[in-house]
Amino acid sequence: MEEAQDLTQDFFARLLEKNLLQVAEAERGRFRSFLLAALSNFLNNQWDRAHTLRRGAGCEFVSWDAQSAEERYQQEPFHEETPEKVFERRWALTVMEEALAAVREEYARAGKRELFESLEGCLSGGPAEGSYAELGARLSLSEGAVKVAAHRLRRRFAVTLRQVVVQTLGREEDIDEELRHLISTLA
Repeated sequence: MEEAQDLTQDFFARLLEKNLLQVAEAERGRFRSFLLAALSNFLNNQWDRAHTLRRGAGCEFVSWDAQSAEERYQQEPFHEETPEKVFERRWALTVMEEALAAVREEYARAGKRELFESLEGCLSGGPAEGSYAELGARLSLSEGAVKVAAHRLRRRFAVTLRQVVVQTLGREEDIDEELRHLISTLA
């Protein structure tokens, strides 16, 4: 954990020291892609420095024939999660969480915290906790009123999500493409 914190601090220190943010150009791609590439290069360089051996020290030679190809492949870890995919998914979740927090706060300011908490699960599809009728009975609302409130919550979340995405992009022209990418990342 401490090593990760040190590497994070070193990365941002180097980013500021070398004034790398001046190199980022919106025309060349997304800012997060620039950050991902810069971080990846930084971590690769750090790993190389940490694992460099001088003149073969500590090396043990292993014959390629010692293990069959099948045995070598069985020892390799297998998963389709690349660091880039993990980063993209985490980025998408962060954007979604930020939008959700903004809507939650908006409902709380309007005195509708209980309504939001009851309908929050509706953002992912159907009713959150039970049917709309059950939610209505608990909230002293009709089933129709609950359906309308769920629809309004979904619509408000969509608008807020677009606003959060625009803030990360800086350009409104790319918002639909970015939203498609965000949704495909979470699918």
